[in-house]
Formats: sequence, C-alpha cells, structure tokens
Amino acid sequence: MDRKRVVIMGAAGRDFHDFNVVFREDPGVEVVAFTANQIPGIADRRYPAELAGPAYPAGIPIVAESELERLIADSQIDTVVFAYSDVSHEFVMHEASRVLSAGADFTLLGPARTMLPSVRPVIAIGATRTGAGKSQTTRAIAALLAERGLTPVVIRHPMPYGDLAEQRVERFATYGDLDRFETTIEEREEYEPHLDAGRVVYAGVDYEAILREAEFEADVILWDGGNNDFPFYRPDLYIVVADPLRAGDERRYHPGETNLRMADVVVINKVDSADPANVDLVRASIEALNPSARIVTARSDLTLTGPSIVGKRVVVVEDGPSLTHGGMHYGAGVVAARRFGAAELVDPRPAAVGSIKAVLDRYPALEPLVPAMGYGPAQVADLQATLDAVDADIVLSATPIDLTRVLTLNKPITRVHYELAQVGGPTLASLLEPLIEAIRARVAVEAGAR
Repeated sequence: MDRKRVVIMGAAGRDFHDFNVVFREDPGVEVVAFTANQIPGIADRRYPAELAGPAYPAGIPIVAESELERLIADSQIDTVVFAYSDVSHEFVMHEASRVLSAGADFTLLGPARTMLPSVRPVIAIGATRTGAGKSQTTRAIAALLAERGLTPVVIRHPMPYGDLAEQRVERFATYGDLDRFETTIEEREEYEPHLDAGRVVYAGVDYEAILREAEFEADVILWDGGNNDFPFYRPDLYIVVADPLRAGDERRYHPGETNLRMADVVVINKVDSADPANVDLVRASIEALNPSARIVTARSDLTLTGPSIVGKRVVVVEDGPSLTHGGMHYGAGVVAARRFGAAELVDPRPAAVGSIKAVLDRYPALEPLVPAMGYGPAQVADLQATLDAVDADIVLSATPIDLTRVLTLNKPITRVHYELAQVGGPTLASLLEPLIEAIRARVAVEAGAR
C-alpha cells in the first residue's frame, strides 16, 4: 500500500505534537517534512530520528515555509496539515489556498485526535490571543491550588529552539535547570515566575513522555498554553483568557475562537485599561459563541521593584511574542511608565542594532519600546547592545524574567511585575472548588493506600 505523503506546517510546537500523537506510528503515512514559520532560526534543521521513530531513520527535514509550493510539487505531497497558532482566519485560508492551488489537500487536526488523557486532573489555561494574560492566570490558579494543600505541576506549551533530542523532556525546578537546558529569553519569561514561587515546570518536545513524568509528582496538572493554541491534554476544566484591548479578535483568530467555544470559564482581562465598550463587545462574543461559559473579569495589577522612575527618561522592554505575532503595540511596561511618572519613553529605534533593529523595522506601529527578543546568543547580544546604546536613565523591564540574569547593562533596571486581580463575576476559587474537593479526596485515598 502506498503511504500518504504529508507535510506539517508549524512553528516548533503543535507541529511536532501532532506528528508524535497522530502520525509517528501510522504505517499508512509518511511525513516528508515540516515547514517552519513565526520563530527565527528553526528552518534548515531536522526533527531527529530519536524522536521521529524507527520509520524515520534519517529524521525529518524542517524547511522554510516559503518553500511550500516547491515541496508539494517535488515530493508529490498528498496532504498538508496546518499546525500553528495565533493567526487570523483569513491567514489560515490564504495558506489553504496556497496548498490547494498546488494540488494537495489542506487539513487541521482537532482536539479529539490530539489531546492526551491524564491519570491526574488537568486544568488548562488558554487564550483568544497571545499576550492576553495566560501566564498570570496560570500563576493565580497555581497559588489557589497550593493554598488548598495541593501540588500543581505546570506543563508549558513547547518552545524547543535548541537540540530537540536533548529537549525531549525538560524539568525545571531551579535556575540551574534553566542554564542546563540553555533556555532562551522567551522560555525564561514563562518559567522563571513559577520557579520563584517554588513550582516545578515541565516542557520539551514529546508531550506524552512529559505528561507521564509530571504525573509522578503532581496532584493536578496545569497546562499553560502558548500563543492561543488549544490544549495538548484533555482538561477537566478549561479556562480561556480574552483581551478587550483587541476586542473582536476572539472571533477573528485561529484557534482563539476554538478556545472561546470550548471554554468552561472565560476571563476577560485588562478591564482597567480597556474601553468599557470593548469589554462589552468581548462579553457579547462569549455570550453568542459559548453561552454556557462562566465569565470572570480581571485586571493586571502592576508593581515596580528597583530605582524610582519618577521624572526619569526610561527605555521600556516588553514581552516579545505578544508584540510580534501577537499584534499588540505596547504592553505592561508602557502602561507602567505612564502610570508611575516617567518623564519620557525614549525611542530606541535610532540606537537599535542587528536583529532588534530588524524587528522594530518590521513592526513600525509599536510604541517606543524594545521587544525582549532572545531566541539565540546573537539576538541576546543585539538586545544588550541596543539597550546599552539608548540614551536613557533607566531600563524599565516588563518582561517576566530578571534581565540581570542574562544581560549586563550599563544602566539600572526597574522591573514591572503584573499579577491577575479579579474584578467581577464568580470567583476563580469558587469555580475551582468542586474540582479541588475531588482532587483532595483522591489525594487522601492515595495517601491512605500507601
């Protein structure tokens, strides 16, 4: 029997997961290649044989998405699977048109085929867009669970930018683990706040192997989604964060709309900084698309640590992905600069170098700020050189990481911290309570059995 020839379009995340759980053991399918988009530096590599399995002794090539039409023609591709996130519905169909016009089928894999079951309860946190506030919501949920005497273990959506075989299963409990796995700034942004709170984080490439490891030490699994992807694990409770600063995107972006329709609970975040009319628009979307979802409203509480910024000229550093493929023009750093009395937001563009300059040139609508891009050593060096060259008094850092751990700058740093603060709707604690009680009862039974 001829094997169906497949290409998976991805960004070093869901593409690998879809392959692992759907195609790796399928004798009727040959995955010819992955195509790479969104993340710099992942094309022209291979998905290694150690992860691809015995049917792929040479591994699987990862090629630039710009090569898609040539790949379909030269390799006689039957089906192309779309497997990345935080893109508009229109963009998805443009990609479908490329594939269809080249002669192949275009498909999306859904939750039923790709979500893995766990022997532990799973609470998943997703979003309608990246930058909506998933991470702070995950931290808030983890704290609530810990207050009730439970041990949550966080499993973070993949960001495998290094040696994929070495990153099959990553466990982070200390800052030394971050160094051991040579994590990027983007990874540290997600992991460091959990480590600071004493929580264990797992990530990597093979999410079934990751889940089985995490289950040994968890009372409950917290799935912390990336971008606006839907969960890799089947949730017992699905919490989705919506962003009224981008009202309407919950209907226009893939798979954010899927998340909204799947959610048990929707958190409308940033209600303190959004136009009330846009909060109402998001609420109307939820009520139209998922009328059974419970709605919670929240804000991001901002605090500063470090030298005072009052009357100072600051250069703002913001979370990178939220500003690039997330489409935001500013983040918590710009809000904090204006709220806490900075004299000026210094425009970094004249001082930007290398890859940081390229990012700023690509996104001209950004407010005066520097995205905390750091996908590799060269980009980290460009980030440091740019911040050193900006004529400012203070670096105001709104990335969740401690920049001093990866950069040695020539000016002081003040950090912006932001945490979820509920404003209205049923409390998250009350929504979690039935699941918490079930978990506590199960933990007690397991303890008694030992």
